[in-house]
Amino acid sequence: MVILVIEDEVKFATLIKSGLEQHGHSVDLAYDGYIAENLAKHRDYDVVLIDVIIPLINGIDLCSKIKQVKPQVPIMMLTALGTTSDKARGFEAGADDYLVKPFEFEELLMRIKALTRRNSLGSTATKGVLRVDDLKLDLYRKLAERDGRKIHLTAKEFGLLEFFMRNEGRVLSRAEIAENVWELTFDTGTNIVEVYINLLRRKIDRDFARKLIHTRVGLGYMMCVDP
Repeated sequence: MVILVIEDEVKFATLIKSGLEQHGHSVDLAYDGYIAENLAKHRDYDVVLIDVIIPLINGIDLCSKIKQVKPQVPIMMLTALGTTSDKARGFEAGADDYLVKPFEFEELLMRIKALTRRNSLGSTATKGVLRVDDLKLDLYRKLAERDGRKIHLTAKEFGLLEFFMRNEGRVLSRAEIAENVWELTFDTGTNIVEVYINLLRRKIDRDFARKLIHTRVGLGYMMCVDP
């Protein structure tokens, strides 16, 4: 894979680059937001790793800028800012995953694999369309719309919505969602599932009378027209 690492701490960035290259990946480094933005817009990357606190353009704004040009490129935030509000800002900007420093390098590799595997599967998916009520998900063109209105989704939001739509009418536990969408063993100490579901609800439910994502207290979540 070709990976862009955006990190202003030279020693840390070099360690990440070296580790990724040892696993056969090609890595570009950027130490500030301007250089990173130029690289991200003019080169094709399989995944982009962004630190939040970087010079010239902060990681949150940079993530948003990259997603506007290349919405399907997977972006992972690497940062010491690990509060729920920090994560929410990152996800709102379009981040697909969030890894808090310090972390084990093996976990970084696992997260990268999970992000890129879903994109790879999506590129060879059957040219089909999933429908639930007036919500439509085009798996081939990676487009979502409801009642004729286009809905802009990040790669991870698209994956979560696809999982819901493929399981219409079935209650899905937080563990099942995490393991299928993130391909990670569920950690009861994280609220990543809730954060993403809230983001998805804002996009596909908030402006419509009929709600499609419903909470089953103590059980999980379900997609259906009527709860």
